[in-house]
Amino acid sequence: MDDRLKGSTGVELSLVTVDLTIFTIREGSLMVLLVERGTEPYQGRAALPGGRVRADETLDEGAHRELLEETAIDGALLHLEQLGAYGDPGRDPRGRVVTVAYLALGPNLPTPEGGTDAAHAYWAAVPDILDQGDALAFDHADIVADALERTRRTLEYTTVATTFCREPFTLPELRNVYEVVWGRPLDPSNFRRRATRAEGFLEATGDQRPQATGRPAALYRKGEAALLSPPFLRSAS
Repeated sequence: MDDRLKGSTGVELSLVTVDLTIFTIREGSLMVLLVERGTEPYQGRAALPGGRVRADETLDEGAHRELLEETAIDGALLHLEQLGAYGDPGRDPRGRVVTVAYLALGPNLPTPEGGTDAAHAYWAAVPDILDQGDALAFDHADIVADALERTRRTLEYTTVATTFCREPFTLPELRNVYEVVWGRPLDPSNFRRRATRAEGFLEATGDQRPQATGRPAALYRKGEAALLSPPFLRSAS
């Protein structure tokens, strides 16, 4: 991104960028994708992947392009939605920059590759990032916190938790998604009852997966429903 963008009158113009908060679950932890900035400002600091939206592309197109350029991850493989706009004065030392943040979710995503102005791309544990308020460049820590709360709320009312699972999956694997995102354990029997009774949430494959101990686990795939009925409220779980 240029340090400044000025019109023919010399007046500084606003820039529009996109930033992506990409969550996955790896080794039992909720992880967020970060890049090491290869250019100023904040050169060498961790940040969310993103960049300027080009004049000839939509916000969604810009988000997919930046994701591919900076991490080599195809956004078409993810659940991707707009999180919100961030435009506080002073959030970027180069001038007035408004960013549209995106939230992306995917199952056990691969180790990313850096590119363009990202010197290095890697996964970091979300709790560690939020415990260090100044760990990220710009206002990206605030964006990660908002994305986490959005994800937690979304799991209450939609079937998006299945996005974190590779199909087919077991009920313990799905329960682990809720436990990792919500940050607390759930009763296995209660979760099984609620998950299997929620209309259109899951579809049994009829197959089973052998377990190290105990009986084989039944396998499921995502059902046709987009909304949970009834919802999985955190307060009641």
